[in-house]
Amino acid sequence: MSTIAESARIHPMAVVEDGATIGEGVKIGPFCHVGPHVVLHENVELLAHAIVTGRTVIGKGTRIFPMAVVGGDPQSVHHAGEETTLSVGANCTIREGVTMNTGTADFGGQTIVGDNNLFLANSHVAHDCRVGNHVIMSNNVMLAGHVVIEDRVILGGGSAVHQFTRVGRQAFVGGLSAVSYDVIPYGMLNGNPGLLGGLNVVGMTRAGIDRAVIHRVRRAYKAIFEGTASVRENAAAIREEYADCAEVMQILDFIAADSDRALSSPTRGQKG
Repeated sequence: MSTIAESARIHPMAVVEDGATIGEGVKIGPFCHVGPHVVLHENVELLAHAIVTGRTVIGKGTRIFPMAVVGGDPQSVHHAGEETTLSVGANCTIREGVTMNTGTADFGGQTIVGDNNLFLANSHVAHDCRVGNHVIMSNNVMLAGHVVIEDRVILGGGSAVHQFTRVGRQAFVGGLSAVSYDVIPYGMLNGNPGLLGGLNVVGMTRAGIDRAVIHRVRRAYKAIFEGTASVRENAAAIREEYADCAEVMQILDFIAADSDRALSSPTRGQKG
C-alpha cells in the first residue's frame, strides 16, 4: 500500500503505484507517473506528465516539470537490473525533459544530487554522478557516468562532461564546451577541446569573495600553470605560502586528490 499524506493533492488522472510514499503538501498533476519505490518528501510538486520511477527519493520543495524522467535505469551495458538508487535534494528545479538515472551496482549503486539546484530543459545526469548544491545546468548539458560536480558550478548550454571527470567548486563551463579533463575550483573553461581560460572572477565576486583574496587566487593560478615544473609540482611548491587562503587551498587540494582524469589547463588538448 502507498503512504499518502492527507494534505497531498493528486490529480485523478495521475498514476501513483502501490508502495510509493507521498509527503505532506505534495502536488501531483495529470498524467504523472510515480513508481512503487519512490519517496516524495513534503511540498514536492510534479507538473503534468512528469515521471518519477526507480528507487528514488525527492527532497522537500523540489519541482519537476513536464516530460522529465527522474530515476530511470542507468544507461550502461553493465546494468543487469540491480536495485540501485537516486537521491535528489531539497528545493531543486527540474525543468522539461530532464533525465536523471540511478546508479550502477559496480560503483556503489547511488546517484546523488544535492540541494537548491537548477536543471534546465533536456539536461542529463547519468548513473553514479555526484552533483553538489546550488549548481546550474543549462539546457542540453550532458553529464556522463561517475561525474562529480561540486557546489555552485555553472555549466553552459550544450556542454558535455566526460565520464569520471570532476568539476571543482564554483567553476564555470562555457556553452558547447567539451569537458574532457578535471576543472579546478573557480576555473573557467571554454571550447572544444575545453581549455582552461583563467578564473571565474565574476562568479567569485558575486559570491562575496574579497577583491584582495581574488588577487591572491590569481597569483596562485599563475604560479600553478605558468611555473617551470609540472602542474602538480608547482601546486605543491606554493602550499605553505597560501596555507591561510581557503580558496587557494581548495584548488591545491583538488589538484593533489586522486582522479581518473588529468587536469584541464590552458594548453592540454589544444590542437595544432
